[in-house]
Amino acid sequence: MSSSSLRESPSNGPPAATTRSSLTFQNNLKHFSSGLAGGVVSAIVLQPADLLKTRVQQARHNTLPTIIRMILVSGSPISTFWRGSIPSAIRTGVGSGLYFASLNILRKSIQGSQRQPTPLTNLLTGSVARVFAGFVMMPITIIKVRYESTFYSYTSMSHACRDIFAKEGLRGFFSGFGATAIRDGPYAGVYVSFYEGSKGVFQKLYNTTERAGVVDPEKSATLVNLSSGLTAGILATAVTNPFDALKTRIQLFPETYTNMWVAGRKVVSEGGVRALFDGMGLRMARKALSSAVMWTAYEEGMRRWALTAKRKGRDTQL
Repeated sequence: MSSSSLRESPSNGPPAATTRSSLTFQNNLKHFSSGLAGGVVSAIVLQPADLLKTRVQQARHNTLPTIIRMILVSGSPISTFWRGSIPSAIRTGVGSGLYFASLNILRKSIQGSQRQPTPLTNLLTGSVARVFAGFVMMPITIIKVRYESTFYSYTSMSHACRDIFAKEGLRGFFSGFGATAIRDGPYAGVYVSFYEGSKGVFQKLYNTTERAGVVDPEKSATLVNLSSGLTAGILATAVTNPFDALKTRIQLFPETYTNMWVAGRKVVSEGGVRALFDGMGLRMARKALSSAVMWTAYEEGMRRWALTAKRKGRDTQL
């Protein structure tokens, strides 16, 4: 047998379907890992804002200055401000990874050969991907919210799981999912639409400043993503805050606020329509910064994946 016959011919290579499947998996893994990194960073950095928002929403008499003073005079203000960081990092990190991976899959399925998704595609895919990720991470969300409140004294995540299951069963891990889905679905859809729309505006702005020598061209992509994330976060938060206020009440007091309709009537009767916007300033600041950091880290992660692939391609050619 000649040496040439021992060489692997193209026909003996892996099937095209297997190759495509492997590439699809690798692509989704890139989106997941980039989203995971951004979610973990934003969750840990901004945990104090999330904790303060939860405590403002848990009862009408809790004002932000009072809560901050109480935490500062406590024996351990740092650990109190960052209480719930572990479930928050898991929830936001893994949730963000699932969100970006599923968003990529949905976009490719809907837009087909179109290079840029339409505003309607952004709205639909953003909403569906966020509700899916929210459902998967709902048990961690319940634990996180109760960790942040002053009504539960969990010593660990396992303690929280045992307590919730013993008192409420499996259903307890999904309390408030309806309000969460109605909040997160529109938020994500509106956010993605505003984000993609803002990128074009900020890209033109930074391109102008680049030509004037004001902005380093290497930094313009990061600035565009960060500015777009902040803008979209502020607008989307303002639209969806009432659902966030109801979700918090349902997750903290499931026996009293049994569903979104009951929660809405009770909250409005106790504190008026204004109560639906409790914590909006904190949530707006937190969500705008969190989304900006998360999307910037995600876009930067994807850019680095692309640069690494290019370098490997050049090395292979050499």
